[in-house]
Amino acid sequence: MFERTRRLCFTFLLAVSVPFMADVGLGQRVTPSVHTLKNGMKFLFVPRKGDPNVSCGWIAKVGSVNERPGVTGVAHLFEHMMFKGTHAIGTSNIQQDLKIIQRLDVLRSEIRQQEESLLEKHRRGVINNPKDPTSRSEQHKKLLTEFNALLEQQRELIIKDEFSRLYRNAGGSGMNAGTSWDYTIYFVNVPANKIELWFWMESDRLANPVFREFYSERDVVYEERRMRVDSTPTGKLDEQFNAMFWQSSPYSWPVIGWPSDLEGITRKEALDFFSVHYAPNNLTAVLVGDFDPKHAKIFAERYFGRLKRGPRRPEPIRTREINQLAERRLAGYAETVPTVKVRYHTVADAHVDEPVLIVLAGILNGRTGRLYKSLVLDQEIATNAGAGVSGLKFDGYFSLIGVAAKGHKPREVEEALYAEIEGIKQTLVDARELQKVKNQQLAGDFRRLRSKSSLMMQLLVYDAMGSWQNINKFSDRIQAVTRSDIQRIAKKYFHPSNRTVAIYHSQLDRIDPSPTKQGVAR
Repeated sequence: MFERTRRLCFTFLLAVSVPFMADVGLGQRVTPSVHTLKNGMKFLFVPRKGDPNVSCGWIAKVGSVNERPGVTGVAHLFEHMMFKGTHAIGTSNIQQDLKIIQRLDVLRSEIRQQEESLLEKHRRGVINNPKDPTSRSEQHKKLLTEFNALLEQQRELIIKDEFSRLYRNAGGSGMNAGTSWDYTIYFVNVPANKIELWFWMESDRLANPVFREFYSERDVVYEERRMRVDSTPTGKLDEQFNAMFWQSSPYSWPVIGWPSDLEGITRKEALDFFSVHYAPNNLTAVLVGDFDPKHAKIFAERYFGRLKRGPRRPEPIRTREINQLAERRLAGYAETVPTVKVRYHTVADAHVDEPVLIVLAGILNGRTGRLYKSLVLDQEIATNAGAGVSGLKFDGYFSLIGVAAKGHKPREVEEALYAEIEGIKQTLVDARELQKVKNQQLAGDFRRLRSKSSLMMQLLVYDAMGSWQNINKFSDRIQAVTRSDIQRIAKKYFHPSNRTVAIYHSQLDRIDPSPTKQGVAR
């Protein structure tokens, strides 16, 4: 939970850790065969003899950081839409399907005008709730009736989940996808004799996407947001904490998007987003397993070679985070145990300071780390404590967390966290303590290289974040971290004006301000 992470939000919004580094200290080098198509799409082939399955994946260098206010959540929405099929997959009558989609777009535009009218009335205080059905005009109701009737007609044409079923019937497994702030990733395992099927299916959903059920799937994502954010004990507070931490950066909005944007994104806006960010010149694919790279190159040219470059290159991220000048604090109540979360602004992925921060997190984190030993075992003021690094593509942060033990206040935990940081600043870490963390990192690197799927994911994410070649460099940088590096970095980043603090109080601790029960609220 508190190790170095690159956040990867799957379709069911599961956050997973992706600490992608290579074990170069034991002589391990990843040397894929690199093949780049004329349209700019890159392929990395890593043959491994003896394994009957091939881990296949591709990554689009686009995530929520590439969005803008008004269409937040569109990158994650696309992850959903990419499983809806193509002209050849997912429908029994493509011509009728396309006609319905075209009419749905027209109706949705007209419905949007009606919704904007209600929003304007709500803004002026004429109505209390713009979503109240009784406030709708007769024209609005008529449009909705036709819209819903067309959705029912379309459902009769749809062959549900045909995309995933084709893979399963061919022996494929583990098909999934994920959206993060910085990238969107798609992956599956297929038998070695079925890799041509993978090339055809994946290129087909890029060459001939339909995005059927767009508006109903938008509602599915909205419901997903409600379940994963609104209905969880601290989901809303976590979201507000993140938005408060980032003042100007596009990392401030959630990957799943803001509610009002999810309700309003149009299919045209989504298609425009797709044409730029899902163009082959913004994609990388990786195959790891028992296959012949010569055959794979032929398939890549045959299937993905038909894709056209995007109409323009994706716009670079322009708005960066401003320097924080003062501590920010958030305090809230939730159905949770009292918890302290502290974030410091640090550096982006692959920055020269990131390896030091990763090692520092290792010293602080885990059952044998300083935070757990001090706060949980020695002082007994917390039930859990840890630290972590998040190196994003354009920025990053370092986290501390502590969960207060019964009878102890969050403020005690917070001060104890700072005390451990101050100890790092004042005294060089023990040489054996540092070497232990490096050894653990090295062992983890080795394990991650042995798995086909893990190696495939590492290469994809490394390439999306900068360059796949960093997989052969990062462990050397970890091993080069010194005791003085750690002290220097602690002094550089861990000061009050650079931190944002969240205190989550238990609902049981909320003071009732009612005069009849509590007197004057303090």
